[in-house]
Amino acid sequence: MARPKLLITGASGLIGGVLCNALSDRYEITALNRSDVPGVRTIRADATSIVEAFQTQDYVVHLAAKSALEYTWDEILYPNVIGTYNVFQAAVTAGVSRVLFASSGSITVGWEQEEPYRSIVRGQYDDVPPSWPMITHEKPPRPYGLYGCSKLWGEGLARHFSDTTRTSFVCLRIGEVVPENKPTNTRRFSMWCSHRDLIQMVERCLAAPDSLRFDTFYVVSDNKWNYRGINHAREIVGYAPQDNAEDHRESGTNQ
Repeated sequence: MARPKLLITGASGLIGGVLCNALSDRYEITALNRSDVPGVRTIRADATSIVEAFQTQDYVVHLAAKSALEYTWDEILYPNVIGTYNVFQAAVTAGVSRVLFASSGSITVGWEQEEPYRSIVRGQYDDVPPSWPMITHEKPPRPYGLYGCSKLWGEGLARHFSDTTRTSFVCLRIGEVVPENKPTNTRRFSMWCSHRDLIQMVERCLAAPDSLRFDTFYVVSDNKWNYRGINHAREIVGYAPQDNAEDHRESGTNQ
């Protein structure tokens, strides 16, 4: 039986590498990337002249973006705004079944200015009440930086295309995925996402039924100090995170 075809943009990044390694036995993966991705068929291009790359693809995972907070508007505009539009439009034109958009928790990071979230991310746990309201996908956006604003644009565009085309769009507000695969600073004890949990969530979204036309999910591990709601992902696609940042609390991590 032929494997489903999966196109990953930005596959040379950390998340792209994690997904390529984990999914290559179940999907026929093509990378759309500015440089070659070892071990993966690569179409070398950015997100501007790319329509041909999407032909015959079943799914797309769109990771390509500039994510550093210090990037200026001119640096963000091309890859994050124009590039995302081009990827979505190319996927729709080619008849791709589903696009997973790598969004970001930066869309609601502004809420960390308020309590109890401020104390949580600072590790001031004595100031945190026994329970706190989760920030869910229904919470009004409060983006942090131009990067967060660009991801909010991408989510809005995904909603538009899901309403007006036959392609399904799923937005993943991915938490902190790091090379060490463990929280490496105090803040990450809240929003760390393990490689294993990320892979599981992507697989579940790719395999979800056609009735999933659009949705937005937070993707973090089952962390004690998490404030980003993952129950919606549990209910809709069966996400069951296996890892918890606290398991690394004594492994020499900066606290």
